[in-house]
Amino acid sequence: MREFEFNLSMEELEKRTNKDYLMTKKMLKCNAPEYLALQEGDKETLKHLVKAAYILEKINMQIDCHHNLEFKAFLEREVEKGNKQAELTKILFDAQKGMNAIDTMSNKINLAKGIKEFPGKGVYPEDLSKEEFHVILTKMINEGKIEEVKKILTQRSVVERKGDELIGIDYIDKFKKDFSKMADEIDKAAETSTNEDFAEYLKLQAKALRTADPMLDAYADKKWATLQDTPLEFTITRENYEDEMTGTIAENKELSELLEKHEIKATPKDFLGGRVGIVNKKGTEALMSIKQYLPTLAKNMPYADEYEQNINPNSDAKQTMVDVDLVAVTGDVGAYRGGITLAENLPNDDKLSLTIGGGRRNVYHRQIRFISDMKKLQERLDAILDKDQHQFYLDEADHWFTIGHENAHSLGPKKACETLGKYRNIIEENKADMGSLAFVDLLTELGMYTEEQRKRIIVTTIADNFLKSKPTLSQAHRVRTVMQNKYFAERGAYDIIDGKIHVNIDKVVPIAKEMLAEIVRIQIEGDFYKAKKYVLDNFVWTDNMELIAQKLQKINKTLNGRTESELAEKLLNE
Repeated sequence: MREFEFNLSMEELEKRTNKDYLMTKKMLKCNAPEYLALQEGDKETLKHLVKAAYILEKINMQIDCHHNLEFKAFLEREVEKGNKQAELTKILFDAQKGMNAIDTMSNKINLAKGIKEFPGKGVYPEDLSKEEFHVILTKMINEGKIEEVKKILTQRSVVERKGDELIGIDYIDKFKKDFSKMADEIDKAAETSTNEDFAEYLKLQAKALRTADPMLDAYADKKWATLQDTPLEFTITRENYEDEMTGTIAENKELSELLEKHEIKATPKDFLGGRVGIVNKKGTEALMSIKQYLPTLAKNMPYADEYEQNINPNSDAKQTMVDVDLVAVTGDVGAYRGGITLAENLPNDDKLSLTIGGGRRNVYHRQIRFISDMKKLQERLDAILDKDQHQFYLDEADHWFTIGHENAHSLGPKKACETLGKYRNIIEENKADMGSLAFVDLLTELGMYTEEQRKRIIVTTIADNFLKSKPTLSQAHRVRTVMQNKYFAERGAYDIIDGKIHVNIDKVVPIAKEMLAEIVRIQIEGDFYKAKKYVLDNFVWTDNMELIAQKLQKINKTLNGRTESELAEKLLNE
């Protein structure tokens, strides 16, 4: 049994776990009316889905860091002995879902001494450098080991050493025992589900967890993306923002050309999350109002005649949308690292289901978007936003913007843009933001928004774009907001007057259209160096950003966050 040394002092731990510095997002409680209203069969289904989601969390911990499970066991032993330092460290470990993370100030948090975060997280050998990685791949390709290299560079493999080479082991084979346990729980969930469509999806998902076959995932994803009228939500999220190793291949011209020659895609590794919830029918009806406009938005995307996109302008949009009351978010989707996701649009462009006629699905997280402290919100507005524009700030408008953001992921080039390397996700997130803003005027003309809602979306979005600190380049979701702030400032979308933001409302949408066009052009061309230049030219932390950041830091002391899942914990123990 391995021993570890704590990296954070008691003083630091006491600070970070204090309620003023640790934000808590509360999932559904045991007596939640949403849960009590479920039919008995669906309550039983929910129990098994929660159990499956927590098994997935264990799997994701292993691909996140080689030492997570050992450290978790160490913490549990120390907590039993009454070790207070272990108790407080475990609060952060459970919140971050791992040993290494980043806080809201973009500081790296390492909970154990000597265990740092690697670009390849737990999916590549710890002692594998970027340079050696490239050399080994080049050698293997030149020796004709094409299939072996494809297995290394798929999004669904763990990479290990084999002599002086590397091998890729499919997740399903690597974690066979745990995935089988998950599949058993999901099959049990299907047996009691009151909804035939949902039960069919669960059976497909369980099958995909038993056999290492990407096509089985595709069938499950395709069915999941059609679900619209179900009482429950269950998702295995697979996103690749965490892998910083695979994307380095785009920086190596010789290796990139070899991969292109042999038709090998270097797709970043998926990290896995579990989402379990109850579909909120009223919230879902509100979301669906945008669906009728998606084909029109697709037609109005920049350079729309130069590429295929997920939304076909000439047919019904293959896009389902649900608003969900969350019971549990586990693994990658539940990790509070600098922030936590408000919604997701899946499957991503690199997934096989999109090549066999599958659509996409937006799931919105009600418990995560709720604002618990309106007084703090008002303090923030008083400090950073022109008082005359407070009338246009509305926290619900952030949700409207998020709806536009998630749908914009389905617009633009359908290809996954792996050639953009580590800038790929930054560019894609920037596209989604600008897609949301660029169409606000059009959607107002079409009747989706009132003039008042239009102003609220614009002002709320610009005000919310300011951060508490400069992010690191690995934080795609935050880097793009810095880029936008610089871009908007230079073109007059807002001014800083007497230390406060004044939004020039009518300038914002035209500027967003400009930026959207530039981003889509980069995605079409797929040139790594153009993407790099675009990001670095715009990722500039200005004096005005620092001025607002200092004000935000005084009002919001939060450094870390966590989720609290009362109902899920009860169901786990049944």
